[in-house]
Amino acid sequence: MNDYPGNGWLGRYRDKVNADPELAVIGDWFTSVFTLTFGDRRYALKVDKGKIVDVVDTPRLDVRAQFGFRAPVEVWRKFLSPNPPPLFHDFFAMLMRVPEFVLEGDSLIAMQNARALHRMMNIMRETGEPHA
Repeated sequence: MNDYPGNGWLGRYRDKVNADPELAVIGDWFTSVFTLTFGDRRYALKVDKGKIVDVVDTPRLDVRAQFGFRAPVEVWRKFLSPNPPPLFHDFFAMLMRVPEFVLEGDSLIAMQNARALHRMMNIMRETGEPHA
């Protein structure tokens, strides 16, 4: 099984999110659990007031997520690349124009937290390419 992007990369991402001064301001109301699915590999991110408090690798039925983003690894690689091609530079652009990038679950909760979520996804790009 492919482990892209890998636990090391997710740890770096969590640390960057938790140290981000912008999220410290705009993330105060963002408390949720959401998933990121990279091909066959799924992770649940537990967020409390804009900080990632836990990353669950291959969550089971006991981890309830409100929404999530799912895409093939190739799509994530383009998004996380240093110079992404058109439409892969921003997760909102991908939601609207890349059919393989899917918002799952309760889209209302995702959009109620759109500003903080957008910042978190930008930090994902700032974390750099995974080495998996």
